[in-house]
Amino acid sequence: MPRTSSNPDGKTNPLPYAQRRAEDAPGHWLLARLGKRVLRPGGLELTRKLLHNAELTDADVVELAPGLGRTASELLTFQPASYIGVDKDEDAARITGEIVKDTGRMVHADAGDTGLPDAHADVVLGEAMLTMQSPTGKQKIVQEAARMLRPGGRYAIHELGLQPDDLDDEFKTELRKNLARVIKVNARPLTIAEWTKLVEEAGLQVEWTDTAPMALLQMRRNLADEGFFGTLRIIKNAALDADARRRMLAMRKLFNQHSDVLCGVALVARKPE
Repeated sequence: MPRTSSNPDGKTNPLPYAQRRAEDAPGHWLLARLGKRVLRPGGLELTRKLLHNAELTDADVVELAPGLGRTASELLTFQPASYIGVDKDEDAARITGEIVKDTGRMVHADAGDTGLPDAHADVVLGEAMLTMQSPTGKQKIVQEAARMLRPGGRYAIHELGLQPDDLDDEFKTELRKNLARVIKVNARPLTIAEWTKLVEEAGLQVEWTDTAPMALLQMRRNLADEGFFGTLRIIKNAALDADARRRMLAMRKLFNQHSDVLCGVALVARKPE
């Protein structure tokens, strides 16, 4: 099963956690091994809506934890003035760096402590990365994003959400435990109201929100996100690796069981002038 990613020039780079066994690898990187390139809970359509509402053209953009660079390749079509990607994983930074090398650069740093200057960006973007953080980790990253933004700048996120807003706390705790068990990452999704509160507590004003079904492993979503041949690649790789296939099917089963409460949520918040 492929454990590398190819850039537009055909050069291959090792995927993060490439040496981990399929049984132990974080779920999103396991799916990347199988050939999946869109790893966002609301799919490519919600990402594109987010990018449109973030007002990227001629903006100085910082992307936190860009992963495989799939969103970076999308946002560059909006012709930002500059792009900086921040990733603490050297393999991920290398992969995205190959994609943005002509128009941007990568910084090897933690999203909660980027080392970038104050008021440095017009847009700070992050997808499917806050979900994996503890409450304190979430706050630290959002505060770092607010620090980097110029007055009037936008913070744009696309994360795993829960709905409705009045879900029972005990149920949410149990669901988070099940997610951690199956995807091997301590995923802590929030309700839309909780995501909004998190961002607003950092002094930002939410201007736009949207949601999409959490259909990451549904056939229709994969055809939309990966295309026909990309979907065939995933199916072929899963057929050839029994351990990875079992992990993928377990994730899909859990996502299907809770499809009524799991969703992708995107929002754009502005830093006051």
